Amino acid sequence: MKNKTKALFLTLCAALIALSILTINLYSSQKEIKQSIANAEMRLSSDNESTVPSVKANYMSYEDGDNFVDAAEKTVNTVVHIKTEVVSKGNSYYDFFGSLLEQLYGGQMQMPNNVSVAYGSGVVISPDGYIVTNNHVVEGASKIEVTFNDKHKRTATIIGNDPSTDLALIKVEASDLEYLAFADSDEVKVGEWVLAVGNPFNLTSTVTAGIVSAKARNINILGDGSTIESFIQTDAAINPGNSGGALVDMDGNLIGINAAIASRTGSYEGYSFAIPSNIVKKVVEDFLQYGSLQRAYLGISIVEITEELAEEKGITEMSGVYIMNVEDRGGAKAAGIKEDDILLSVNNIPVNSNSQLIGVIGQYRPGDKVKVKVQRKDEILVKEVTLKNLEGTEEMHKEGESFYNEVLGIKVRPLSSSTKSELGINYGLELVEVREGVFKQKGITDDFIILSVNYQKVSSENDLKKALNADRNGKIRIEGTNSTGTYNITFEFYR
Repeated sequence: MKNKTKALFLTLCAALIALSILTINLYSSQKEIKQSIANAEMRLSSDNESTVPSVKANYMSYEDGDNFVDAAEKTVNTVVHIKTEVVSKGNSYYDFFGSLLEQLYGGQMQMPNNVSVAYGSGVVISPDGYIVTNNHVVEGASKIEVTFNDKHKRTATIIGNDPSTDLALIKVEASDLEYLAFADSDEVKVGEWVLAVGNPFNLTSTVTAGIVSAKARNINILGDGSTIESFIQTDAAINPGNSGGALVDMDGNLIGINAAIASRTGSYEGYSFAIPSNIVKKVVEDFLQYGSLQRAYLGISIVEITEELAEEKGITEMSGVYIMNVEDRGGAKAAGIKEDDILLSVNNIPVNSNSQLIGVIGQYRPGDKVKVKVQRKDEILVKEVTLKNLEGTEEMHKEGESFYNEVLGIKVRPLSSSTKSELGINYGLELVEVREGVFKQKGITDDFIILSVNYQKVSSENDLKKALNADRNGKIRIEGTNSTGTYNITFEFYR
């Protein structure tokens, strides 16, 4: 019995000693274990024991989170809620029968008006009440109501709006407002943290966070090739109602105006797009100084370089864009740029896509000079290009400037922003003076707006010239409306 007790005692002692050694070893390697866990690869085991190498995600510290708070506090009082009312003056059914009954029985008929209400966002950019938003938020609005974060409301007027950039500048009567400063959007980096502030689903003062996913995106949402699309893409949640709101950096400075989402449902699915602040700033300055957007053109047609194009043209490097055509009246030709050149950069900003080029040139006006780097075979050349307008001149046109057209015998001017808004259109020319010619023969002397010529919409002198030169065997078709948009006129004549 004594021997069994002694054996059991010795066994227990040995076990305790082994456990102590194990505990000491585990304690001594605790730091190594923790470090190993922090840096461990994620192993996805299978029957074949294959793995996918990965590292553990880095989480923001509380200090980093404070940056979100600071940026949000700086921004939230500068982003406003916009409510618009758009009045539609009847429909084709009422227009048809209304005009018919008027012809049969005389007198005037009151057509029913339909009022639709929409919501969006805007960003205060000056203490005296200038607010930038999207054109599609306020286009055609008969009334614009702005609500600030402290709940007070103001009625706004449109200073300028432009469909090609989807930007609009509105103003309220106010002073000492909090406002956002413009940051340099060219300096924004992919992967940088950003905040989106706006009013999604009519939920005021909503802040979401994400990163810059890409730059110079063209998603073909604004229409034809005359538009300026070079969006900042972000994964910050943006939904209907965010349009016109702010995209800010971690210092709370404006780097973009939220404009669109890529979605199959109409709501956020991870892809959001903002107009870069450098383009926004330039457009705003155009509205304030000239009343309308001043577009500058390089005067070239380009395509992106693909493997197929590189093989066909003997291009050894894939950077830059290939110049297919150089326009005769453009600044590029005057500077000595040629077809088959490869455009590498503009003012030291690399250009590898059409949207990048549009984004860079969209920051300038006719008459501005830019340094364009091109490759011609094995030679690198830097050309100073003076940018021009669509007409091939360096002139800028102020809103409301009139011009005379000899073919039609009329003096016209582009529609003002207020008239465009009232009629719910973004194009047109209004009569200023009627001289001897077709319009006088047709009895059209005033209160007429030209909407299209030969089926082409017109809003400038160049538009009118191009439309009149369209080949229709000498026949010219004019479509227009009156200043209130209550009746339309169409007529044709031969030159």
